[in-house]
This record gives sequence, C-alpha cells and structure tokens, in this order.
Amino acid sequence: MGNTWARWVGAFLVSAVLLLAGGVAGHQTIAHAQSTGSGTVDAYRAQLQSQLDALESQIAQQQKILDVTKTQDVSLQRDIKILDAQIKQAQLSIKARTLVIQQLTSSIKDKESTIFGLNTQLTSEQESLAAILREKNQLDTTSLVIVALSAQSLSEFFSDLDTFDQINAKLQKSFTKIGTTKQATQAQKDDLEAELEEETQLRQVQQLQAQQIQSQQTQKQKILAETKGQEKAYQAIIAQNQKSAAQIRTALFQLTGSAAIPFGRALDYANEAAKQTGIRPAFLLGIIAEESNLGENVGTGTWTVDMKAPRDTLPFKAITASLGLNPDTMPVSKKPWYGWGGAMGPAQFIPSTWVLFAGYVGSDFHYDQSKDRIGKRTGNTPPNPWNPEDAFMASALYLTDYGADKQTSAAEFRAAMCYLAGCGNVNNASLKFYGNAVASLATKYQCQIDIINGKSNSAACN
Repeated sequence: MGNTWARWVGAFLVSAVLLLAGGVAGHQTIAHAQSTGSGTVDAYRAQLQSQLDALESQIAQQQKILDVTKTQDVSLQRDIKILDAQIKQAQLSIKARTLVIQQLTSSIKDKESTIFGLNTQLTSEQESLAAILREKNQLDTTSLVIVALSAQSLSEFFSDLDTFDQINAKLQKSFTKIGTTKQATQAQKDDLEAELEEETQLRQVQQLQAQQIQSQQTQKQKILAETKGQEKAYQAIIAQNQKSAAQIRTALFQLTGSAAIPFGRALDYANEAAKQTGIRPAFLLGIIAEESNLGENVGTGTWTVDMKAPRDTLPFKAITASLGLNPDTMPVSKKPWYGWGGAMGPAQFIPSTWVLFAGYVGSDFHYDQSKDRIGKRTGNTPPNPWNPEDAFMASALYLTDYGADKQTSAAEFRAAMCYLAGCGNVNNASLKFYGNAVASLATKYQCQIDIINGKSNSAACN
C-alpha cells in the first residue's frame, strides 16, 4: 500500500507540473505565433501608412494650387484649374479615408487574435488548476490513520501538500498576468472599434463630397460647352450672371428642416447673430448652407425610431412639450445605417446639444429661462430649433464658442471642422473638404453681401 501511495502522489505531482508546463508552453507557442505573424502585419500597416502619407501630401499640394489660383483674376483658365484641383482633392480625400479604415480594421483583427490566444491559455491553465484542486482535496480528506499505516511518513505527506500549494500559487500568478494582459488588450480593441465607428460615420459624410465632385464635373463640362474654351465668351457669361442687389435679396436661401426663406431675411438673422456674438455673417450663412447640403435625410425621420434613447429622446420630449408641439409631427433627420438621426431644424442640432444652449436643465430637462443663451438674444423663450431665427443664433453661439468670432480664416476653418466632426478632427486631412466648402460658400455670400451694401468692386467677388 505504501508503494502504491507513493507512486500515486509522485505520478500526480509529475502530471501537475506537466500541466503547468503545458500552460507555459502554450503561452510561448501563442507568443511565437503572434511574433511570427506580427512581421507580416507590421509590413502591411507600414505599407498602408506610406500610402496614406503620400495621399495627404497630394491633398496638401492640391490645396496649395487652390490657394494660389484663387488669388488670380477671374478667367476661364483660372476657374477650370480651381475645379480640377477641387475634384482631385476630393478624390484623394476619399481614398485617404478608405486607407484609415483599413488600418483600423487590421489593428482590430490583431487584437482579436491576441485575445483568442489568451483565452485559450487561460482555459488550459484553469483546467490544470481544477485537476490540482481535485487531487489536493483527496489529500486533504485522507485520514492520518491511512497515512500512518502506509509507508509514507507524515513529513512526506505534508511536503506533498506544500508542493500542491506552490503549483497553485504559480497558476494563480499566471492567471493574474493573463487577466491583466487580456483586460488591457480588450480595452485597446474597444478603443479601436470606437475609432472605427467614428471613421465609418465620417466616411458617410464624404458621400456629400462625392456629390460635390459630380456637381463640379458637371459645372466644368457646362462651362466648356458654353464657352468652347474662349475667354471672351466666359467673361460675357460671368457678366450676364451677375445679380443685382434686389435679385440677391429676393433669391431663396435653402434651409434644412424648415421652409426656404428669402436671402435678405437670412442675412437679417445672420446680421443679428453677428451683433450678439461677433461672428461674421457670411461665414454663418456658409455653415447653414453647407448643413442644408448635408441634410438629405432631414425631416424624413421619426423621433421614436431614429433618435438615440434616452440621450436624445428625453430632451426631445421636453423641448416639444415646452413649445406646445406634437413630437410625432415634428421633422427630424432619419437615422442612417452608420449612426443616429434626430437632428432638428436649419442648424441640425440633436436634442442633447440643443438643450445646452436653450436653457433646459436637470435630469427632467425642465426649461430655465435664466440659463437660455439663445432666447436671451432672440427674445424667443423658449427658443424653437425649427425657427430659422433661433437656429441661426444657436449656430452662431456654438461656432463662437470655438473661436469663430475672431473672424480669421484659420479660426473660421477650425470652428467649421468642430461643427462637423468635433474638434479632434480639425486637422484630419481627409475631412478638410467640409471646412473648404464652408469657406467657399462664405466667400460667395460675402460677395453678395458686399453687392447689397453697394460695394460693386468687392474683392470677394473676384
């Protein structure tokens, strides 16, 4: 019996050590596999980064061409060159966004592989621990009488228990290390997935850019068809298309989520916002117009379906209730496949952002007039996000919070980018088309404002 007991303990200890060693070996195998694959992954990422750097360099080059060309006198050659640069820049931006998404996807797959390997190792070592605990339990419940009758001494018996405890301690230490690594890797994966979601959403915004490319190509073809490449004919078309101050005032200014209004009234709202905040009216008009271009889904959504709950649904109910409006009949943007809808009116504020400017406070979003930044300036209390006057003021407040009141091109560009995609994307090369589009529209509206004000030779019109 003594020999049998000794063999049983010895065999178990050997198997326990092998189980533990197997876990370590498994870890080494995983690490080797990951290191072997990482070379290929790193090479792929380096290739993507190289391509992205090249694209961003080309985008910057097109911007230089645009900046220089716009300073030249109006001519057919100049305007065709501007259109060509804008089209090329837009096409490069879309390619750059695609590469960024490929990079993120590759990184996420790498993290998933690491987590899978750690899970496999953890499962193996958990099985090892379970086996040790089962056998240790048999030792714990073994009668000292049996031990005494066997050939094994009590000192050997307790020594075996100590060996089990040592192995158990090593496994527990390994569990802690694996768990920590797994947790950190999962956090990195979650961050990457959040970034990927944002990039994917922003990529959809670039569908507007694709539409702009088509529009610019059509415009270029129309110019060439009408002028047959002749400068004299082009200058005649420009002169013919110059509108009078009266025509500019009465032309409709398109809005999202509200009926179009005469440009003269839109300018009145922009001028009042300028008095209250210091923003440049032409820039504010450019923002509102660009949001109208983006708002193809505006007014086609349903708040119960397209808004994120409870982030936006709760404040939306509070906003409509305070205005005496039926939430089921108010136009909001439809949810695209890549995110949430629910934006309201010309300024395209989501409810959770509108309440920050309109005086809604507390967990129940009750209206507090003393906290209302919009109504304080328009006199509309509470303000209405579908009312163009309130919407213009809300946009002006938001933009000046990010420095647009400085009225420099750099400050306005930064504020526009913050308005589109958050200030973290101000320097995102593949999204600069939005800031550039707003700047172009602002120049157009500055020209029209100058004509209304009797400045027929405005620099903005050249």
